[in-house]
Amino acid sequence: MKKNLGVNDRLQELKRLINEHSRKYHALDDPVISDVEYDSLFQELIKLELENPDFILEDSPTQRVGSSPIDGFKKIDHLTQMLSLDNAFSTQDLVDFNIRILERLNLKDEVEFSCEPKMDGVAASLLYKKGSLEYAATRGDGSTGEDITHNIRTIKSIPLVLSQETEYSIPDVLEVRGEVFIELSDFKLINEQSEKASLKVFANPRNAAAGSLRQLDPKITASRPLKFFAHGLGFVTEKDMSLRKHSEILKAFSVWGLPVNPKFKVAKNIEESISF
Repeated sequence: MKKNLGVNDRLQELKRLINEHSRKYHALDDPVISDVEYDSLFQELIKLELENPDFILEDSPTQRVGSSPIDGFKKIDHLTQMLSLDNAFSTQDLVDFNIRILERLNLKDEVEFSCEPKMDGVAASLLYKKGSLEYAATRGDGSTGEDITHNIRTIKSIPLVLSQETEYSIPDVLEVRGEVFIELSDFKLINEQSEKASLKVFANPRNAAAGSLRQLDPKITASRPLKFFAHGLGFVTEKDMSLRKHSEILKAFSVWGLPVNPKFKVAKNIEESISF
């Protein structure tokens, strides 16, 4: 019994270390150990789980690609409607947008704006319960999307368990909205490899990301260089959420282990937003 308790303690410690170093690497861009050291921790975890299969849990870092191919996509209802972003096609559109905000809120002072580049990928919604990833879904029609949990779990930058050791308490229920995408350099490499293998090439990075997410076999998704940026909230248990500014929400995402766009910036007024 003592031996089993010792093994379980070490498994939990390895999971904690691997998740923490993954967060520092993927979300904070601040790795503190080498790839070799990280791989050593991961291999030790694999070995212990193989020797003690009863201790393997779904939130283990080794279980990102552990499921078998599925027969089809189930439907998932979003807790809060998932809307698409509106567009502005000119500087004047942004100026008018700012005027509407000031008028509707009856404000005379300037308002700040949270700015970040729009990633051309696929919108996704992640639901965390008590800090653990429960499921993930596509936007679908805004109210109901497709269950892509088995594929979202393969994206290494997405934490299966949020970091609890932060100044921001994690809500019991947290619906995170974001974008799954493929970088241009990775997209070019995928198409080069496909051409050499006489396989179909993708039309553009967004098409590649969408096709990768809609695979019934998660191992195929895992082979694609998918990345994720969290950029907004869906449903959240209000009693647990004290954050009011969008910039604070993005900071909380980051310290919880969710990757956010590093080019994010707070603009003091609409002129700074236009400059951005």
